Amino acid sequence: MTSTSTTNDIPTVDGLVDPRPAFARAVDVATTAIAAVRPGQHHLPTPCEEFDVIALVGHLITVARRVDHIGRGDGPFISPPFVTEVPGDDWSAAWAAAATGATEAWSDDATLTAVAQLPWTQLPGAQALALYVSEVIVHTWDLATATGQQLAWDDEALDLALTIMQQELPAEGRTEAFDEVLKNVPPGVEVAYPFALAVAVPADAPLIDRLVAHNGRQP
Repeated sequence: MTSTSTTNDIPTVDGLVDPRPAFARAVDVATTAIAAVRPGQHHLPTPCEEFDVIALVGHLITVARRVDHIGRGDGPFISPPFVTEVPGDDWSAAWAAAATGATEAWSDDATLTAVAQLPWTQLPGAQALALYVSEVIVHTWDLATATGQQLAWDDEALDLALTIMQQELPAEGRTEAFDEVLKNVPPGVEVAYPFALAVAVPADAPLIDRLVAHNGRQP
C-alpha cells in the first residue's frame, strides 16, 4: 500500500482518506477535556441526555475500546461492557489506556481497506474510523459544554467528521433510514436510536457548531 497526500495535505491510503491523524487529534482534545473534569462535576447533566459527566467519560472509554476491537478485526462486532468504574477512580488514566489501544489497533495501513464489521453495516475501515472521529469529537463537546470548558478544536478533524456524518447520516429522513438499518442488526445486539433530528444552523457557522447540530445538538 502507498500513502500519499491530497492538495489539502489530508493523507490518503489506496485512494481512501486516512482518518488516523484526525482520530489522533480528536483523542488529544478529548484527553484535555477529561483531565479538566473536577470531582464535583461528575454528576452534572450533559447535552447527551442519557449520560451525566462521569457516565459520559465512561462512554468515551467504551467507544475507544470499541474502536480498538474493530481495528484489530477481532471477529464479529462485540460492544465492550459499558465502563462504569475504573481502577483508583483514575478516569484520565483509563481513557489514556483505551485511547492508546484504539490508536495502535489501526497502525497498519491494511486496516483502512479491510472491511469493518459494524452492527448495522459493513464499511471500509477508513470510513468506519472516520465515523468514530465524529463520535469522539461530539462527546468531547458534550463534556466541555457540561463542564464549562473552552477547547481548541482541530479544523481538519472537524471537517472530516462533518463530511462523513453528512454522507452516512443525512439530515432528512434519518429516522426512516435508521429503521432500515435496524433490520441488519444481528439478533441479540441492542441498538437504540443514537441521533436526534438535525438542528438548523447557518451555513457559515463554526465547524464545531455545524457538526454537533448535524448530530442533533443545540450549539
